[in-house]
Amino acid sequence: MKILFLGGTRFIGPHAVRRLAESGHEVAVFNRGLSLGAASLPQGVVSITGDRAGLGEYRETFRSFAPDVVIDLFPYTEADARLVIETFQDIASRVVAISSCDVYQAFGRVNKIESGPITNEPLTEQSPLCEKRYPFRGARPDREYYDKVLVEQVVMGQQSLPGTILRLPMVYGPHDYQHRVYPYLQQMRDGRPFILLEEGFASWRWARGYVEDIAHAICLVATDDRAKNQIYHVAEEQCLSMREWIERIGSVYGWEGKVITAPAAELPTEWVPQIETKQHIQLDTAKIRRELGYTEQATAEEYMRRTIAWELDHPPENMLQGNHYYTEDELLTKLGV
Repeated sequence: MKILFLGGTRFIGPHAVRRLAESGHEVAVFNRGLSLGAASLPQGVVSITGDRAGLGEYRETFRSFAPDVVIDLFPYTEADARLVIETFQDIASRVVAISSCDVYQAFGRVNKIESGPITNEPLTEQSPLCEKRYPFRGARPDREYYDKVLVEQVVMGQQSLPGTILRLPMVYGPHDYQHRVYPYLQQMRDGRPFILLEEGFASWRWARGYVEDIAHAICLVATDDRAKNQIYHVAEEQCLSMREWIERIGSVYGWEGKVITAPAAELPTEWVPQIETKQHIQLDTAKIRRELGYTEQATAEEYMRRTIAWELDHPPENMLQGNHYYTEDELLTKLGV
């Protein structure tokens, strides 16, 4: 197959690009050429440099490559999705759009922008979606028009260009530019005997997925015609609480400390995450496993080992310096720890 990526050089993309290229598919990557991944594409992968804001200007280049499937890794807005459909309407046979579990009403409840009762059941692909449009408006200037629900409606509403939606969990692993593991890893490296969490946050569960497994899922939905006009979840089967997540990091790293919790009332406001921790985000992934044969490619411990190794070699530039544990020590003393 011929597969074109929109994006594909930052975090998840390089893993998916490499996997498809190694499987014998013809792969092209449309990107701005600004990230490090753009300079290290696998041999034989075609690089097309450009800005997606001007996607339509590259129609003839895309037509020359003649992709069977277009994988859009970053469709943030309704306008993004419409531009993709307009550009590839008579060029490709299918569009795969990478979405997120933030489309769900339950996720809106976590962020306190959606009303309704808390649900403790794992989310399925048919669970209620957010009713509030533009969920990050006012909070994230860079995502004023971000709305994956609208993106999905556009992609799945085109009969002449079938779509597939893959809804992702929180993704971790090598090249994670958000360094989701590192804040806890740094405390362990610094020899901290305790990591203090607000008790509600410690028990909160959020679906996660290792980056190479996410890439594997992207490849499955892109190359299997059974995925046409379908929506899928992908995530690890075991949905860990924040306490369990930190304990997994510690176990693999060899940390001998302990996670300590305290009620919100006993902690400063800035130590209490401003989310609804009673609303968990657990994803039912039975559909992609049943229909496309998706399975994890290694153990959770191996994934964490790879992640820690990369984080230790690539610590974030803004990591804390100096005696930044003074407040935590005071709190631990007050709690009698």
